[in-house]
Amino acid sequence: MKVGILGGGQLARMIALAGYPLDVEFIVLDPSDDAGAVSLAEHLHGDYNDQTLLAELAEKVDVVTYEFENVPAEVAAFLAEHTQVYPAPNALAVSQDRLHEKEFFHQLDIPTAHYAAVSSLEDLQQAMEYIHYPAILKSRRMGYDGKGQVVLKSVEQLAEAWESVEKVDCVVEAFVNFQREVSIIATRRPNGEVVFYPLSENIHEKGILRVAECCIDDPLQKQAEEYVVKLLEALDYVGVIALELFDVNGTFIANEFAPRVHNSGHWTIEGAETSQFENHLRAILDLPLGSTQARGYTAMVNFIGGLPETKSILDIPHAHHHLYAKSARKGRKVAHATVRSDNKVQYTESLQHLIELAKSTDDS
Repeated sequence: MKVGILGGGQLARMIALAGYPLDVEFIVLDPSDDAGAVSLAEHLHGDYNDQTLLAELAEKVDVVTYEFENVPAEVAAFLAEHTQVYPAPNALAVSQDRLHEKEFFHQLDIPTAHYAAVSSLEDLQQAMEYIHYPAILKSRRMGYDGKGQVVLKSVEQLAEAWESVEKVDCVVEAFVNFQREVSIIATRRPNGEVVFYPLSENIHEKGILRVAECCIDDPLQKQAEEYVVKLLEALDYVGVIALELFDVNGTFIANEFAPRVHNSGHWTIEGAETSQFENHLRAILDLPLGSTQARGYTAMVNFIGGLPETKSILDIPHAHHHLYAKSARKGRKVAHATVRSDNKVQYTESLQHLIELAKSTDDS
């Protein structure tokens, strides 16, 4: 079997690594000549809108997937006319527009923060009369890792905030007074079979995920599963999906969903019976899905901007290092490490050491 991947970054790299034991071959389409996955796959080097390259990709593979949600939806739609694309282009289109995403959640009776569409400074000023402060202004498109977002604390800020987002179409959302941020990752096959991973509790700083910790037997697991099933069924979804949620006094409010493998699920590589990357491949190739059971206590820590010496990570008991073949750069995810142990005390100590090491090299 041969899988095409739109995008050749670290997620494509980890998909390819998961596919090699299954004898799956890969072709990645990416405009960068040094993308992290190109050493593991045939590389079609060019723009995502290059229809000659897209036609070549469709001709060579059995199925196409994508590693990030900012691939143009029209590209996925073009490919779908020539080969199988999973997840389907409609999931990509919904996730790319924060307003459409919020509206979609509401159609499915999945609660969100109060929000309003904003297309001008006047819209923003009027919206803040009923959204109230604090709030967050987000560009409708192309935002990730905190980009395209401004925290609003007073009316005096509005004009400057509107300028800072370059006057593009936005949504403004009320702040949610949450106790924790979590995500649920699920996988669905074409026949409707679904498996769920345990919730991940996530810690963000400056809009970037720093730590994701597996929550075994979380009391809100079933609530999260009910929400993500609504998404999967409404989109007739195939592959891995991640739904980000705020826990507000034991009730979930949806933040956003990602139609792809997800950073908060990296702990599954060592920490679950079957990783999210392998299950994504199993789903899009219509193979039986693997167990998502956690293998003890487990978590993931991102390295942002800079990297410690590999030895310093491997010195930590139960730690596993994952490099992305990326050069160091401010605010860039360059690697992650997972920790997994059956002993809670040992696990907690190792996780804390990893967090401290990540802070020492953080350049965000």
